[in-house]
Amino acid sequence: VAALNGTALGGGWEIALGCHARIALNDPKTKFGLPEVTLGLLPGGGGIVRMVRLLGLQNAFPFLMEGKQFGVDKAKSLGLIQDTAETAEELMDKAIAWVKANPKSQQPFDVKGYKIPGGDPKTPAVAQMLAIAPAMLRDKTKGCYPAPEAIMAAAVEGAQVDVDTALTIESRYFTYLATGQISKNMIGTFWHGMNAIKAGASRPKDVEKWQATKVGVLGAGMMGAGIAYSTAIKGIPVVLKDVSVENAEKGKAYSQKLLDKKVSQGRMTAEKCDQILSLITATASAEDLKGCDLIIEAVFENQELKAKVTQEAEAFLVEGGVMASNTSTLPITGLANASKDQANFIGLHFFSPVDKMQLVEIIKGKNTSAETLAKAYDYVQQIGKIPIVVNDSRGFFTSRVFGTFVQEGLRLLHEGVHPARIEMAALKAGMPVGPLAIQDEVALTLSEHVANETRKALQAEGKDLPRSGADDVIQTMIHTFDRKGKVAGAGFYDYPEGRKKHLWEGLNHWKQDVDISEQEMIDRFLFVQSLDTLRCYEENVLESVIDANIGSIFGIGFAPWTGGAIQFLNQYGLDQAVQRANELEAKYGERFKAPQRLVESVSSGQIR
Repeated sequence: VAALNGTALGGGWEIALGCHARIALNDPKTKFGLPEVTLGLLPGGGGIVRMVRLLGLQNAFPFLMEGKQFGVDKAKSLGLIQDTAETAEELMDKAIAWVKANPKSQQPFDVKGYKIPGGDPKTPAVAQMLAIAPAMLRDKTKGCYPAPEAIMAAAVEGAQVDVDTALTIESRYFTYLATGQISKNMIGTFWHGMNAIKAGASRPKDVEKWQATKVGVLGAGMMGAGIAYSTAIKGIPVVLKDVSVENAEKGKAYSQKLLDKKVSQGRMTAEKCDQILSLITATASAEDLKGCDLIIEAVFENQELKAKVTQEAEAFLVEGGVMASNTSTLPITGLANASKDQANFIGLHFFSPVDKMQLVEIIKGKNTSAETLAKAYDYVQQIGKIPIVVNDSRGFFTSRVFGTFVQEGLRLLHEGVHPARIEMAALKAGMPVGPLAIQDEVALTLSEHVANETRKALQAEGKDLPRSGADDVIQTMIHTFDRKGKVAGAGFYDYPEGRKKHLWEGLNHWKQDVDISEQEMIDRFLFVQSLDTLRCYEENVLESVIDANIGSIFGIGFAPWTGGAIQFLNQYGLDQAVQRANELEAKYGERFKAPQRLVESVSSGQIR
């Protein structure tokens, strides 16, 4: 019998499944499950065989192919645990009692005549489900992830044979995945990389651990409201300030909405909801910021406005407190000029929607101290998010590289590629959303504004930013067709009320007759981002390969199967990557030029 006194995931849950019964400590924090698929693997210790035999194929699939985790109550309702205990002593007593009461126990599926719940693959209802399941799975994975397909195959094949043969089938599929490149990519980043970040890989080593005790958030719009929610839900008092109490209360109402949803789903009690809301003070008075040890400015992307609110707020910071700016493009060193103490000023770039996006890009200004960086890193971890650290530069890392993906999609449209082919190629590359759909979400007017501001700033430095086909597409969409993106109800997509969005027919304004292979488009999407990521590393915008890989996946949605933008080049083979970059440069221009760091790394076979 397995006496489960806490969380059991992966191999731990497989050991429990190998026992004749499972008794769990009744703790709401306890989680069970088989998350191997998230690392490009499958549960190779009997997890597939036993989950299928206990739950049936259809019921087991979400836990196997999606890595869904579940708590004690769910496990009991599924019949995966036989009993619960309220204390550790009771847990052991019940486990011992079960062993004594069942001296000749065996697995339920070893009992003669046992039938898999719902039936085996030959059962008509199951056969009908399995007839469409592979197509539905391929539609979801776009062929980028072999693990879910191997799990389905092992589950279906194993359900048609005896347990020992099924275990052999499972182990062979596991070996196939474990020796493949995709699992190596994913394990390297999602396991080793994430553990390194959790351990403080980019945090200054000689600075004492720190915790925020009161956080101020300036601006109660979408970003500010999200930051306030993400902070308060971790038990940290928040002062949410805007120009009026009404605006600040609207920002607080965002937290109320998210928390009410948790209560309605049974994931939180009403008392806990009220407790979290009580931590958020909505105000229009800067005086309420008194005693904050961290203040995050989250107002509109305007340097003068940010300077004004920074100067007003930082007077109320405790001594040694941190003043942070949530900006996606404005250089931090320039924003820090408004601060009375630039050593305590830093960038904290959150992603929208803040409550769902895990990454925070920490931007060091020229004068940011190691203590301030360490405090920012600790705060990001305190609110349960993933910190990466970058040095100051226009667009930093994520906004800069994200722009290359969207621009490449717009260039393809301008060149004459059908928009549906562009979107599909991006999905098949492993990106979560196509570039035209993403551009609609961002708003075409915002992209135009950022491009114009960047162009002005570069001209002031005596540099030039040539206009591209992507710029022409944005200009035409806004000024000829008055289509500004999703928020305006019309962009590259139409948004009919109550119906699914679809590509706008007027995109045939651009000829759609260019013959370009899907693989060529996939390569353009992946190479344009990975090469620019490597340039960021080369230019010291990024300081580590780990931050580059984690940041590219969690910040810009770079294809997770690759293990990240730099790992994509490593796994491609650096000599082949240089060759492919040269081919793309010859066809499409300098943005595909192989960075010197790539060329120099060929001899070692690894960008480090």
